[in-house]
Amino acid sequence: MKTLFRPALTLFVLLSVITGLIYPLLVTGISQALFPAQAAGSLILRDGKPVGSRLIGQNFTDPKYFWGRPSATSPQPYNAAASGGSNLGPLNPALQEAVAVRVKTLREADSGNTAQVPVDLVTASASGLDPQISPAAANYQAARVARVRGLPLDVVQTLVVQQTEGRQWGVFGEPRVNVLELNLALDNLQSKP
Repeated sequence: MKTLFRPALTLFVLLSVITGLIYPLLVTGISQALFPAQAAGSLILRDGKPVGSRLIGQNFTDPKYFWGRPSATSPQPYNAAASGGSNLGPLNPALQEAVAVRVKTLREADSGNTAQVPVDLVTASASGLDPQISPAAANYQAARVARVRGLPLDVVQTLVVQQTEGRQWGVFGEPRVNVLELNLALDNLQSKP
């Protein structure tokens, strides 16, 4: 028994050092050297201070800002520690009620807008953290944002087009707009003389 115990313990310690210390430090060092922004959380800085991440949505509720997808996290929205979908099916009454409330909120914020509400403005993503919306969802809100800010609609729509990202490598995903970056660009637009 002793002859088996010592090699097993030695192998356990060796593998623990390799997989628990050396490998994580090596991967962290390589990622920080090759991809420093991504390794630091893809933070968006304003005046040298972080205002958010490109990877996690924020809860915008002021009508002068574009609103993102609803978050499925609780107790607070866009809580990365509680990432996960609501797991409610399309026929679930709780989901139907939540969508109806979200549609009502959007209609009340922009009563003159009779267009169909884009689905990504009333349903959460699988992670509950998505920072992007579709260009259709951004354009749905453009008139409200322009009116509240006193800007011409075409200026706001042009900003949406400028902030729209295409498919990744021209193939994967759908065109999308990062809500935080769009709102920051909107603030920058208004702060210019």
